[in-house]
Amino acid sequence: MSNVLDGISEFPQRLIASEPLPTLILGGGFTGLFTALHLSRQHYTTPTILIDREWNFIFKPLLYEFLSGEMNMQFIRHRYDALLHKSGIAFIRDEVQSIDLQQRQVCLASGLHYTYSNLVLSLGGVSDYFGVAGASANALAFRTSDDAIALAWKLRDCLQRATQTSEPQQKKTLLTIAILGAGSSGVELAATLADLLPVWYSPLGGDIADIRIVVIQRGKQILKGDSDRLRQTAEEALQKRTISVEVMLETAVIEIRPNIVVLKRNDQIEELAATTIIWTTGIATNPLIDSLSIPEGGRDEKGRLKLTDTLQLLDFPEVFAGGDCTVMEHPLPATAQVAYQQGVAIAHNLQALSECHSPTAVKVGMRGTLMKLGLNEGVAELFDRYEVKGHLGHLIRQAAYIELLPTPAKNFKGTLAWISDELFQRCSGI
Repeated sequence: MSNVLDGISEFPQRLIASEPLPTLILGGGFTGLFTALHLSRQHYTTPTILIDREWNFIFKPLLYEFLSGEMNMQFIRHRYDALLHKSGIAFIRDEVQSIDLQQRQVCLASGLHYTYSNLVLSLGGVSDYFGVAGASANALAFRTSDDAIALAWKLRDCLQRATQTSEPQQKKTLLTIAILGAGSSGVELAATLADLLPVWYSPLGGDIADIRIVVIQRGKQILKGDSDRLRQTAEEALQKRTISVEVMLETAVIEIRPNIVVLKRNDQIEELAATTIIWTTGIATNPLIDSLSIPEGGRDEKGRLKLTDTLQLLDFPEVFAGGDCTVMEHPLPATAQVAYQQGVAIAHNLQALSECHSPTAVKVGMRGTLMKLGLNEGVAELFDRYEVKGHLGHLIRQAAYIELLPTPAKNFKGTLAWISDELFQRCSGI
């Protein structure tokens, strides 16, 4: 087993001996981690450090499977130091305090500071509560494995307490789950819980008909930005779950109090009593990205960094970036498959620069949209042309994501890989 300090202790010695300025990768999400892994595979010779505030990489697309028990922790959470062991890439668990693009310096909360030759920004976004009073304090998040564990404990506690109370309103509140936001995260979570909670509640002697799952959406439709076909499939799936999911459209969340969501719809103020309130909507740019000194024209209206087609900042070509904090001339969806490909492209271009070659434009190939729509059910919209639903859609989704796992997961990959490869290849050739 590797020593957790291996990467940290070895790096300064190499740096002192060779004295080149390092490449720094800030943030260990999909873009950052896969930049590091691909640099290692390319035998990149510039000293490289990956910095993240957490010990673990979280494979977020499979959090629903972790919550439901369809997948174990080994598939969704991996320690950075283990992933990078003997890779030549150092890992430092620390928090970035400031970034000076002009001086090429990064300062960390621990007091460490680095001057870099190249920088990779993969800091991701943060939850945006849109100024809703009480949202951050009274709503659960669903972004990490710890969030999933906290949600599972909360739900199991509510179900158990519901079987012990004889007071109707209290029981109703305990069994009401409010999911705020009807993007892909909200829809996938609602579909998962609508199949999962009956499995948990029935053995306790509870009546599953008492469980209520409500998705609240400010806009006029769910899955804004996705295709009409995918939207219709998702709407039908939500109604066909073990518990039918209720969707409130054109409904604004005004305030969140303990066990209460204050809503406004049809110009009327309402209160929804729910013990479990989950916030799945809204991503804001990371405060560190907001603090960067970027010349005029270097950001879009949302504050995201504008990139060249080679994933470099417009005014700082030594800086590469990807993920939620960035935008290109032709915007790409904020999905795992995009971030993964950005990481691969950044690694390729860093290697090119180290060999005195010009970076090349990134070419992102979109296989399609993948969604979980219940236990062992999903939908795979392939190349925006073909749709596979149900259990086969679920297998395709899992196969496509497991292919991206930063660890081999050999047995599971071997079982599912043929489904993904055969279907995607056949559809792309039609």
